[in-house]
Amino acid sequence: MSDKETLDLPLNGNGNGESRIIPVNVEDEMKSSYINYSMSVIVSRALPDVRDGLKPVHRRILYGMMELGLGAGRPYKKCARIVGDVMGKYHPHGDQAIYDTLVRMVQDFSLRYPLVDGQGNFGSVDGDGAAAMRYTEARMNRIAEEMLADIEKDTVNFVPNYDDSIQIPSVLPARFPNLLVNGSDGIAVGMATRIPPHNLGEVIDACVALIDDESLTTNDLTKFVLAPDFPTGGIIFGRQGIYDAYNTGRGRIIVRAKANIEQPEKANQRTKIVVTEIPYQVNKTRLIERIVELVNDKKIEGIADIRDESDREGMRLVIELKREAVPEVVMASLYKHTPMQESFGVIMLALVHGVPRVLKLRDIIAEFLEHRNEVTLRRVRFELEEARNRLHILEGLQIAVDHIDEVINIIRAASSPETAAAELRATFGLSEKQTKAILDMRLARLTGLERQKLLDEIREVKARIAELEPLARDENRRLRLEFVRKELLELREKYGDKRRTEIVDDEAEVTIEDMIAPEEMVVTISHSGYIKRFPVSGFRKQGRGGRGSQGATTKEDDWVEQLFIASTHDYILFFTDRGKCYWLKVYQIPQMGRGTRGKALVNLIERSADEKVRAYVTVSEFAEDRYVLMCTKRGTVKKTSLSDFSNPRSTGIIAINIAEGDELLGAQLTDGDGEVIIGTAEGKAVRFSETDVRAMGRSATGVRGVLLKPGVDAVGMIVVRGDSSIVTVTEKGYGKRSDVSDYRLTKRGAGGVLALKTTDKTGRMLAMKEVAESDDLIIVTEQGVVIRQSVNTIRSMGRVTQGVRLIKLDEGDRVADVAKVVNEDEEVEGDLPLE
Repeated sequence: MSDKETLDLPLNGNGNGESRIIPVNVEDEMKSSYINYSMSVIVSRALPDVRDGLKPVHRRILYGMMELGLGAGRPYKKCARIVGDVMGKYHPHGDQAIYDTLVRMVQDFSLRYPLVDGQGNFGSVDGDGAAAMRYTEARMNRIAEEMLADIEKDTVNFVPNYDDSIQIPSVLPARFPNLLVNGSDGIAVGMATRIPPHNLGEVIDACVALIDDESLTTNDLTKFVLAPDFPTGGIIFGRQGIYDAYNTGRGRIIVRAKANIEQPEKANQRTKIVVTEIPYQVNKTRLIERIVELVNDKKIEGIADIRDESDREGMRLVIELKREAVPEVVMASLYKHTPMQESFGVIMLALVHGVPRVLKLRDIIAEFLEHRNEVTLRRVRFELEEARNRLHILEGLQIAVDHIDEVINIIRAASSPETAAAELRATFGLSEKQTKAILDMRLARLTGLERQKLLDEIREVKARIAELEPLARDENRRLRLEFVRKELLELREKYGDKRRTEIVDDEAEVTIEDMIAPEEMVVTISHSGYIKRFPVSGFRKQGRGGRGSQGATTKEDDWVEQLFIASTHDYILFFTDRGKCYWLKVYQIPQMGRGTRGKALVNLIERSADEKVRAYVTVSEFAEDRYVLMCTKRGTVKKTSLSDFSNPRSTGIIAINIAEGDELLGAQLTDGDGEVIIGTAEGKAVRFSETDVRAMGRSATGVRGVLLKPGVDAVGMIVVRGDSSIVTVTEKGYGKRSDVSDYRLTKRGAGGVLALKTTDKTGRMLAMKEVAESDDLIIVTEQGVVIRQSVNTIRSMGRVTQGVRLIKLDEGDRVADVAKVVNEDEEVEGDLPLE
């Protein structure tokens, strides 16, 4: 059917049974019908009213419970009775929908201040459903009675119910701003609302402040309303989302679970992460299932066990960690990958005079105060009218008492009550109401005591009228708001409590680095790609030629291949033999005992299985005026700005374009204008200025750094810094120290000069390191033997000598790697436990 086609609708148009056809455009009919449906959903179902913060179903449940006499302190009634009454009288939309709403109004983990007091199973934070309505009972909480207070005094408008049989309130008087206090969630047609709950005391303080000074802005009110206050507690990170939500009506608030690290009291116990509060609306059971799923998928490492120890005293979710796990790293992974950290998207949308509007914090409070002003005005006028009516009756009774003999004679002489009433009105000028009150008056009212009571009541009613008359005038809005202010402060004293949700001013203030103490760490990487870290203090200093101590347990076909020193807060750029770079933090590397094997690096960085880490760079920040200088085994060098490595992908980025048959040898951090020395396996070294190498992009190949003979590879590259010396070490444990000045400065690409005389006894040159007198040297063998010794114990010799023995090797063992410990002040005596 096209847009221009019409529908022929038979209608009874003239009341005599005849029908007529009205042409209707299909497009117009669909628009009109959809708009009517949308507005019905928006106004009558999904969105709360800004005045009482309730949707129609909540309002009808509370009103229905009041009609059933289910106030606080009264006996409970079956929820089935409540649901049936509400459905039959006010809300014909299905019993289950009404019961689900009633259940949520009971749950203390759903509402900050529950409106209904339930007896029975109403569900749990674990996602357990409530028992059937025939098993549960309910009544109103005292704070819900504040929502309905004075409803009988014509304070709000009443409208017909769905079948026009009875009247129901269009809004509740609501003595406190329930929209902010308990929040609201709803999805309408084309719009949604999500208002978080808040602390009653804070909201009332803001209301009082706005009453005192109506010029206050939203920013001024945020001094009172600090942030949402969720019933499940938690921690709000950052104030920007709060600022956006309160000033624009929309914002994104980060909420974290509250968790603490519990260190073991005994040696056989494990470190625990204990979660005591979770983000709002997070299902605890699903949270546990999610953690288990991630552990099974090996996306979170270091968790040994998880159990729920929650009881009536509160929540306690215990996560036991493996001995080698870093608690802070595990906690950060939990926040990143599980609902232990959630974002709460705030949309402060509510109905204002029947129209949906996105509201600022000040708008909500101002609309509530205006509602309370209107409710107070109507209540005052209702009470004033009642007081005037009562005074009218009392004045009639006073006339009767003052003329009692005459009144009695008139009544006795009358033939009927109607005749007596007419005679009294004519004699004393009384109204019909006064006359009826006199005729209904008991004779006991004629005693002296009762006559005095009558006079006292007249004085009291007149005083009450004098008190109410100023409040009843339209122009005295300010006077009524003072009355509202007094009521709010009474509510604050009665129902106010402490904030449950903590606030951290800036998300950046609490980072994983803050939870980890800065500490120098030895990081080892084996030939098969296993990595670990442990404190530098774990090695004891020894003299030259010592036997060393066991540093790592390796398989027969594995040995320690990389060893370096870095702070726990440093970044590590891993450079592989294929010229790719991977980014990692030192604290993300598992800390293990000195005798353990370590963790597979492939589980920490997403490199291919046959890709080996050949070099590293440790930095604290990615400065643009610093560079990474790289060297390959075939003598190619390349310089790239450090800032080019600041945003690597999880799968790695290209650091240098490696030629076929070549491998990356090393990489060092430079200032761009130093001097470079490259050593070769045949014991030669070339020294040239770094300025000979221009800065290139990450995908470039580089330029020649040293001229190599066939079958000879480069074995080490150092960047000369200050007045230092060079240590050269051979594969059979020989080495020596020489001055940098012994190596003459040449141009890039030269063959170099003799750095160490290599023989069958010494083996080929394996490493070249720049050292200072205060440095220590760590030597690691392929079989995992580690020795640490001071550089100043190594004799300084000329370039053409073969050196001295630095470490005694077992049969078939060779030196695998050499590293230095720079500027360590503390002398460590003996072996220290590293677990």
